[in-house]
Amino acid sequence: MARTGRPKAELILSDEERSALEGWVRRRSTSQAWALRCRIILACAEGASNKDVAARLGSTAHAVGRWRARFVAHRITGLGDMPRSGGPRSVTDEQVAALVTRTLQSAPKNATHWSTRSMAKELGLSQSTVSRVWRAFGLQPHRSETFRLSTDPYFVDKVHDVVGLYLDPPERALVFCVDEKSQIQALDRSQPVLPMMPGVPQRVTHDYVRAGTTTLFAALEVATGKVIGSLHRRHRAEEFKKFLIKLDKEVPAGLEVHLVLDNYATHKTPAIKTWLLAHPRFHLHSTPTGSSWLDLVERWFAELTNKQIRRGVHKAVQALEQDIRNWIAAWNTDPKPYVWTNRRRDPRARPDPRDRP
Repeated sequence: MARTGRPKAELILSDEERSALEGWVRRRSTSQAWALRCRIILACAEGASNKDVAARLGSTAHAVGRWRARFVAHRITGLGDMPRSGGPRSVTDEQVAALVTRTLQSAPKNATHWSTRSMAKELGLSQSTVSRVWRAFGLQPHRSETFRLSTDPYFVDKVHDVVGLYLDPPERALVFCVDEKSQIQALDRSQPVLPMMPGVPQRVTHDYVRAGTTTLFAALEVATGKVIGSLHRRHRAEEFKKFLIKLDKEVPAGLEVHLVLDNYATHKTPAIKTWLLAHPRFHLHSTPTGSSWLDLVERWFAELTNKQIRRGVHKAVQALEQDIRNWIAAWNTDPKPYVWTNRRRDPRARPDPRDRP
C-alpha cells in the first residue's frame, strides 16, 4: 500500500550549501542548536523522511518538518532564529561564537582557567551572559577530571583474564581480590569532637596527633563479598606470606584459590614464589600496570575508609586495629558481593564512578 500523509517539500542542496553545512557540523565552535539544524538539512537531502531523521538525530518529526520547510523557503538564512516578541537581543550570534571559541581554545594570562568574571571582562559582556552561555553549551572551566592510561603491553590479555574470573569463575574454586591498605594512621584530634546538633554538623579540629600506623591485608571473596583480613604493623613480603598462610587455612582444602592482585614488589619476592610453588592450588592473576580500579577489593577499601577510618578518632594503634576488626566482623555478618559492570568502550581509560561495582 502506498504511504499516505502530507507530501514533503523536495530538498536539494547545491554544492556550496552542502559544503557550508558540513563545515558547520565539523567545526567544534559551532553552537549545538545550529549544528543540529545543519544535520537535519543534510539528512533530509538524502531523502529520509521527517520521522526517520528525527529518530536518527534525537529530535521530533515536527521540528524536522519545520526546519525542512524553512530551508526550502529561505535556504540557509531560514535556519536562523526568527524575530521574537520582547526586547531585541543584546548579544549577537557572533559574540556567542566568540565566547565559546575563547573558552575552548585559550586561557587567561594570570590563571589556568576562565571564570565568569574574567571572561566577561575580557569580552565586554556581563557576568550573567557568560554564565548563561556556558550553561547552554555545557561548559564548566572550573572543573577538571583525571584519567590514567595503562602502558602495560599485555593490558588487554590481563583485563580479559581478570574480568573472566569475575563473570565466569572456575568450578570448585574461590576467587579472591587481594590487596594491602598500608599506612593507616591512628589519629587523635587535639580537642574533643563536638557532636552534631540540629542545623550544625559534627565538628572536629583541623589539627590532630599521630599515634602510629598499621597495614591491612584483605582478601575479598568475589562470589559472596566476604572479607578475610589481617593487620600488621609493617608492610613487607614476610607479612604478605603470613596473610597467605592465613588464607590457606580458612579456605577449604578441596578448593582451588585464584587471587587477583597488583604487581607490588612484596607479591613477587623469592620467598613468596617459593611458598606458591609449595601450595599449587594458589593461582595468581595480575592486574595491568596502573589499573588498580580493576581490583574489586579497592572498592571495599573505599567503604572501610568512608565509614570507619576517615572520621574515626583513635588514641592508639591498638584501638584503630580493634575498630577495623570489628568493622570487618560486622561486614561479614551480611556481606554484599560487588557485581562487575563496565559501560565504557575504551578499556584503557579509567572508568567513571558509575562503572564501578
